Parts: sequence; C-alpha cells; structure tokens
Amino acid sequence: MSSTTPHRPFSRLFTALAALLGLVLLGGLAPAAAQEQAPSAQATGLHISNGRLVEGNGNDFVMRGVNHAHTWYTGETQSWADVKALGANTVRVVLSNGHRWTRNSAADVAAVIDRCKANRLICVLEVHDTTGYGEESAAATLDQAADYWIGLKDVLAGQENHVVVNIGNEPWGNTDPAGWTTPTVAAVKKLRAAGLEHTIMVDAPNWGQDWQGVMRANARTVYDADTTGNLIFSIHMYSVFDTAQEITDYLNAFVDAKLPLLIGEFGGPADQWGDPDEDTMLAEAERLDLGYLAWSWSGNTDPVLDLATDFDPARLSAWGQRIFHGANGIAQTSKEATVFGGTTPGDTQAPTAPGTPTAAAVTAASATLTWPAATDNVGVTGYEVVRVSGATETAAAASTTTSATVTGLTAGTAYTFAVYAKDAAGFRSARSATVNVTTQSAPPGSCAVTYRVVNEWPGGFQGEIALRNTGTAAIGGWTLGFTFADGQTISTMWGGTPAQTGGSVRVTPASYTSTVPAGGSVALGFIGTKGSTNTAPTAFTLNGSACTTG
Repeated sequence: MSSTTPHRPFSRLFTALAALLGLVLLGGLAPAAAQEQAPSAQATGLHISNGRLVEGNGNDFVMRGVNHAHTWYTGETQSWADVKALGANTVRVVLSNGHRWTRNSAADVAAVIDRCKANRLICVLEVHDTTGYGEESAAATLDQAADYWIGLKDVLAGQENHVVVNIGNEPWGNTDPAGWTTPTVAAVKKLRAAGLEHTIMVDAPNWGQDWQGVMRANARTVYDADTTGNLIFSIHMYSVFDTAQEITDYLNAFVDAKLPLLIGEFGGPADQWGDPDEDTMLAEAERLDLGYLAWSWSGNTDPVLDLATDFDPARLSAWGQRIFHGANGIAQTSKEATVFGGTTPGDTQAPTAPGTPTAAAVTAASATLTWPAATDNVGVTGYEVVRVSGATETAAAASTTTSATVTGLTAGTAYTFAVYAKDAAGFRSARSATVNVTTQSAPPGSCAVTYRVVNEWPGGFQGEIALRNTGTAAIGGWTLGFTFADGQTISTMWGGTPAQTGGSVRVTPASYTSTVPAGGSVALGFIGTKGSTNTAPTAFTLNGSACTTG
C-alpha cells in the first residue's frame, strides 16, 4: 500500500485466469524441487529453517503485527508502545530511500530499531518508494532500494536477531509483472555480496497481490539465488483474495513446497474492487503458523484501513477491533520473540480474577469500563475485555491498565461485559463478574448528507454519499433512507448494504462504517443504473429522523 489509494485489479475478472495459472504454478513450487538452502555459518539471528522463520536459538517465530507509516509520520513515536500493548510481536516500518519521499537517515533508522527493541518488537524495515514500479512512474527500482540498505550496513550490522530487511514494497505494478523476477534475484545477490546477513523479505508483483502468479511460479528461482537460504516471501492480500479458495490455495502452495511465506500486508474492509476475506486469511495463517502484518496502524489517506483513529489506541476502528481482538487476531495468537527473554521461569499460576467492572462515559457508540486489579504470583501483564452473550464471548478491548474503552457499539443497545487478566507466562485468569451497559440513543436530526454523481454513462452512473454526524455523540447501528425519483437502482455499493423497494432505498453500514464519530463522517459509494434522467434524492433520513442536505 502507499499513502494514496492503491491500484488494485478487479479480482473477479481474473478468477478464471488465476485458476488456469494455478495448474502451471503448482509445478513451479513442487516440493520435489525443494532443496532447502543451508544457512550460512555467520547467520546467527532470525533465519529460515525447513521453510520456516526461526530465531537464532531455533525457536519458531510467527509474526503477528501491523504496518506503521513511519516515513510520513516520524513524530508518532508512541505507536511502537501502543501496538505492543495491544499484543503485537512485530511491526513493519515504512521507510523511504529518498527517491519518492523524504529519505530516512541512518540516525533515524537506528532510532527506529532501538524503538523496536525497547518495546520488544521484531522490526521489519521496508523501502516504500518501489511501490508499483513499471506502472507507477515515480517508483524506485529494487536496485536503488538495495543501494539504500547497503548504505545502512553499519546501522543494520549486529541487528540480525531483531531486524528483517524487506527490500522494497510491492516492487512491481500490473504492467509486465513477469519482469519482477530478474531484478529481485539481482537485488538479493547484491545485498548478500555487500555482506548483509539478515533475513531478507521479498514482496510480490501486481502491487503485492501476485494475481498473475509470477512470484508463485518463480519463488524457487528467487529463493535459490540467496546463498544463505535466509529469505522469506511476502504476499499482500486485499480485494484479489475475496474467496476462501483463493487464499488457501495460495498459502498452501508455498507451505507444501517448504518455501517460507507470510501475509505482509492485508485489509478487510470492502471497497469498490471487492471484499477481502480477512476471516479466512487470519484462520489459515493461524492453522499454518504463518505470520501476518495488518495494514495499517493509522494515517491512511483513506481512513477505512486505519486500525486506530488518529494514532489513538483507545479509538480502534472496527477494522482494528477485528485485528487485535477478533477470532485468530493478535491478542489471541501473538507470542513474543524469545530473544527478548520469553516467559518468566517458575511462573505456574494464573492471575486471580479481576474485580467487577463498572461503566462510565457511556455514549451511543462506546463505554469506558474500570475494574479492581487482579493479582499474580509474578505479575499481571494485561487485561482482556469480552462481550458476553449467553454462552458466547467476543473480544471487545485490551488494556495494560485497569480501564479500557469499548468502541464500535450500537446506539440504544444493551450489552454485557466481563474482564480476564493475563500474565507474562500466558496464563489467563477466571472471568470477572459481569456489568450491563446500555448505550445512548442517537439524538434525532444530528446528521447532514451530501450526495453527488461522480460519473455518468449511458444507462449507468457512479454516486457518492457523505454522511456526517453533526451531534455530540457517536452514532452506531444506523440506517440511512432516501428515495430515487427517476427509477434509478443501486447495483453495487461499498461502505454499506442497500435494500431497495421501487425508488425507496435503505442503507445499513458495513463493519468499517458502522460508527460515525461525533463531528466525523463516513463515505458510501455505489454503481447504479438509470434512464434518461438522473435526479438526485432531495431528502435523507437517519434512523427515521430527517438530515440536512448540502
């Protein structure tokens, strides 16, 4: 991903092509050809063994973390501590070699590494300037990225236990992606010839999504080019990977061939190109013990992929809640690298249950819970807040203190919450007593709507709706209503789900637009059909109350 909206192919147009390619590409990864490279005698840190990323002591290491856009937000240094507190064991840090954005200096990169180590995070460093080369005219080459890493050799030396070098982000676009293999091999060889001994990470072409299968077909060639064998492949999964079959086929192809792989970036929220199947991505990564790094902590031009709003860990988006607290998410599956000391010897007891939580600062979309601390024979390291519904529990928040704000709630809805404590050894306490919370109802008339036609063509058009919360409390669980006057129909929508009867339309939110913060807004986009006229709707309602229009 870049700081601007990425190029992504229409995934469904390529499904048939991908299926045909798969018959050929499986041969390119055939286990019969999998002759594992022996790590070099000097490789003492993170390295590859039997197709897996391991630490210097041979312990398996599975990345569970996020991407952080450091090069554009160099002042957001608290982000390392924040993602660690939420359970991450790795952070992939966006850097620039100066080709497209401001160059990150040796001193800055050294500070980044120190920050990773201070927060007990493995550091994946990547050059972002290569994004979309061949299609993006401003992009740098992999050779230029390799020169940047060689220029940082003195900074990187001795950090092999803590740093993975991701040569270049998404280093080829959709134009002639077959050209990716040769410069990738050359960049790997150049880094090894310069004496870098770190594990190297290689991104796929097709803006990282490899929908034409070039990396999948040529992975063995690239891997064999590394004389140390310490190379891991990174696939980026966005809207191309919108079915379980596509995800499982791709991941298993590498695993079966004993070629190391992780999901180096991925998104879950739907967009105009498709709806990624993040549930399968997370479930399969956990089943196969493959790493994953979600895009991204905060600061995206389009905030739909921000895990946290304005870099605030107390304001996780629906996407952030899914990644950190959902099934197979970071809180459930992350394990800290043993290079930082691992679990505490002799800790064989779980913490006591936390005290009964109480609720305060309840709004239409959030509530702050506070509880008496748990105790432990060694020490409590954090707390997990869960939503309780009968016999079912759903992760709701995490905290290293005795307070947490649960966000993404629906207005006027009753909830039940409880808290668990955990310690450094991974033991979990018994559950606390529960607390019942009912969120506030959204005040009537606290909305403004802007409607515009983005583009038109014979028989069709693209529309955009901006829904703004003009009130003082967040709005959740909303329904937007309006009416088309000229027989228009919505065929596809992103940001919400439409239900249409005649000209009457009712829209309910997607997971990532379900909460409209006070003073904030969400955007909906759609493709529609029309006749000879295309009059814009003149009135909108939110949960039955009229909105102002503009």
